[in-house]
Amino acid sequence: MLIWIVLAVVLLPLVVLALAVRPVVTRLPRLRRAAVALQRRAVEAEALRETAEVVQRRAEDVQRQLDTTSQRLAVIRAKRG
Repeated sequence: MLIWIVLAVVLLPLVVLALAVRPVVTRLPRLRRAAVALQRRAVEAEALRETAEVVQRRAEDVQRQLDTTSQRLAVIRAKRG
């Protein structure tokens, strides 16, 4: 009789643990796919960030050129009277 009690005390928690772990294990492939998709998106976001920085620098260069051109135009207009 004591053996049955010991087996029940040992095996019952193992059965409960197996039942609790089963849903998580069945979701692992979907979780793995989701993680891969998130990593891919992170790489794409990094590339977009780098592109945005290049575009911003180019816009700043164009703005400086525009300022210079505007100043030169003001000087030309002032000389013409």
